[in-house]
Amino acid sequence: MPSAEPTSVIVTGGASGLGAAIAHAVEEAGMTPVVFDMNPSANGFAARVVDVSDTRSVEAAVDAVADEHGGLRGVVTAAGIDACGRLDDIDGAAWERVVAVNLLGTAAVARAALPHLERSGGRIVTVASTLGLKAVSDATAYCASKFGVVGFTRALAAETAGRVGVTLLIPGGMSTHFFDGRPDQYKPPPDANLADPGEIAQAVVFALGRPAGVELREMVIAADTEPSWP
Repeated sequence: MPSAEPTSVIVTGGASGLGAAIAHAVEEAGMTPVVFDMNPSANGFAARVVDVSDTRSVEAAVDAVADEHGGLRGVVTAAGIDACGRLDDIDGAAWERVVAVNLLGTAAVARAALPHLERSGGRIVTVASTLGLKAVSDATAYCASKFGVVGFTRALAAETAGRVGVTLLIPGGMSTHFFDGRPDQYKPPPDANLADPGEIAQAVVFALGRPAGVELREMVIAADTEPSWP
């Protein structure tokens, strides 16, 4: 064990949306967020410009952050993208990138973080979606990736039980810019009741703060009228 407990929490996708809300909540809870994102962080947090789909590079970045910060307290894999449309209408590279970012990037970050988190008694929080439990049309890439995150996280929790805490977060639709740039048929209607990402971020902090020997395995958090739950 290090002489002082590490406080750093890597948040992938932490420059915007849910990831940014999580980074702020992590800081407010007295921990030190380190943002991994394709875009520079505008919130003043320690950050690295990282493409999580470049799995070897993101693994090296996790190790570098752990070395620089004296270990890791946790990682939260909030990076996520989508490619809406019928399977035969979506460019193959775009479809595969969704899986690479959402699933393979999640696994790469977790894999690299495990030895550091085992030393510190730290925790992993993965971010799936209610569309990782309920499949819908025109979302094959997103559903495949988020169903994968659910299965990956459940298997990882079984594999690391007693060594590293693992929590699966399953959020519903949120009031972020995630839906920007989509055709109108793939955007929530103007009167949609979307969850506040700040509320979901507080749940992530709660999961990160569970004491040794106590596991918060899975959380579903959504607006009370979320159409994709249950």
